[in-house]
Amino acid sequence: MNQPSARHEQGEAMFKQVFGREPRPGSYPEFLRITVDHLFGEIWTRPHLSVHERELVALTAVALARTDWELRGHIGAALHLGMSREKIIEVIIQLAYYGGWPVANNGLRVAQEVFAELDGDSGKDADHDH
Repeated sequence: MNQPSARHEQGEAMFKQVFGREPRPGSYPEFLRITVDHLFGEIWTRPHLSVHERELVALTAVALARTDWELRGHIGAALHLGMSREKIIEVIIQLAYYGGWPVANNGLRVAQEVFAELDGDSGKDADHDH
């Protein structure tokens, strides 16, 4: 089946809305297709939660899982959707109580790096508590 399904088209549109860019196939284009079709085409488009609320859930989940690559992407998505840096930091700080201090410390480090990159600074020499 060479024609994209409606679910896939809906998923691509949602992905673009969240991340502000086209999905990139990377090393596993089949996994991206599954992600676009199912996660963004079915889950992110369900009723009862706004896109902003879903992004807060995703940001929280990847921060708790300490998946830095995904956390970087969801910090970028949160910013793209209009969430302030301060709100992102508050979400991560609150996670110290639910996921532990190392989770929050890691999330704050990743956020600091993302913000520094956006500001044109490497962010590698910035101080943060352990």
